[in-house]
Amino acid sequence: MKAGLLALIALVAVGCATRAPAPVVERAEAPVVVPAVPPPPPPVAEAPKPVEKPIPTHVVKRGETLVSIALQYGLDYRELAAWNNITNLNSLAVGQVLVLGTPAGAVASTPAGPIATPLVSAGPPIEARPLANTANAKVEPRGQKVPFSDRALSQMGVADPSGPVVALAPPVAPVPAPSPEPEPEKTPGTDKEDVDWMWPVKGRMLAPFTETAKGVDIGGRKGAPVLAAAGGRVVYAGSNLRGYGKLVIIKHNNTWLSAYAHNENIVVKEQEDVRKGQKIAEMGSSDTDQVKLHFEVRRNGKPVDPAKILPPL
Repeated sequence: MKAGLLALIALVAVGCATRAPAPVVERAEAPVVVPAVPPPPPPVAEAPKPVEKPIPTHVVKRGETLVSIALQYGLDYRELAAWNNITNLNSLAVGQVLVLGTPAGAVASTPAGPIATPLVSAGPPIEARPLANTANAKVEPRGQKVPFSDRALSQMGVADPSGPVVALAPPVAPVPAPSPEPEPEKTPGTDKEDVDWMWPVKGRMLAPFTETAKGVDIGGRKGAPVLAAAGGRVVYAGSNLRGYGKLVIIKHNNTWLSAYAHNENIVVKEQEDVRKGQKIAEMGSSDTDQVKLHFEVRRNGKPVDPAKILPPL
């Protein structure tokens, strides 16, 4: 008995001695993830400010007038007076400085396009009411009733009431009109093509163009019509320019103008729109020694020989 108990104790001791110890695992701390910060955007370069061109000026010399200065630069003397706040056209002083363009911040006195007028305000809503004697009226579709007949059936697609139905031809879809081809871009015209010119009078050339004369002299008879060499607007009509007599100046666009001097009578008014070939004056000898027309063409105020840009006289 004792021997068996000792053997059991010995077995238990051996079992306890052979049991392996539990493994030890080291737990490392989880790494800290730092969120990536995007780099700051590059600085936006400011657009360079446009450089404002200085407005050209003119210093008044002895004997010059507002009209002569405007003619020299191809301008309307009314605009020149407005730019310089001149109310008296005869008040120019020698040495006075005139600006030859719209001052910065100034508002144009004449609108470029039509003025939009506001719409009339809408009134109160109008209540819809039925017309008189229509309360009990019976409205029927306006389909036309066709009497039964072989002809009517044939028009409706049936050749024979007892025969098969003949299908109507499907409606033909309207053919859309071909869209117009876009016009080719027009290349910038030459100096001659900018304005459709004609000679203001027919006559003998008395004096050709020179830098001193600034134009040509054409002979004719007193009272003969003087025609506009091209369409435009009359920017001057009067006799306040010494050496030109009764003078008409037409501005054709922002580049070209023409002048007609020594007239007997002027039949147009300032700011009047004229068309090519319209009578603007009658030939005469005002401020000169014989009946003639002194004709000038100017490009940006600079005199140009009319014989080089007008058709043959």
